[in-house]
Amino acid sequence: MPIKEALDRAESKGLDLVELSATSSPPVCRIMDYGKFRYEQSKKQHEAKKKQTVIEVKEIKLRPKTEKHDLDFKIRNIKKFLGQNNKVKVTLRFRGREIIYAESQGREVLQKIADALEEVGVILQPPKMEGRQMAMFVGPKS
Repeated sequence: MPIKEALDRAESKGLDLVELSATSSPPVCRIMDYGKFRYEQSKKQHEAKKKQTVIEVKEIKLRPKTEKHDLDFKIRNIKKFLGQNNKVKVTLRFRGREIIYAESQGREVLQKIADALEEVGVILQPPKMEGRQMAMFVGPKS
């Protein structure tokens, strides 16, 4: 139908002529209340946003010489984060000459943490060196 006729129909009903698909041939238009349409679209977006879950990445920083009690405390915090369905990045920072022990002591500490988290988490990324620190990602078990 010609544009002029469509605009006249929309105006006679007190509504708007809204172009839905401009790329199609011929363009698709609809006679509707545009304000109501925009309100319903925003409501749909709001509902979709409510249903989506946000997963945060929490970070726990350690040193290779962290004592057993402190390590247990950090593991307890990691378990709490995993219980809240967050991912955890465990970072082991080496300072000064500690870097020569990265492969031996560093992997040992991160393996100890991985063993302690076996029932509540899964290793997403195994320990990997990133400059002067070694990082490992742990995610919640599904």
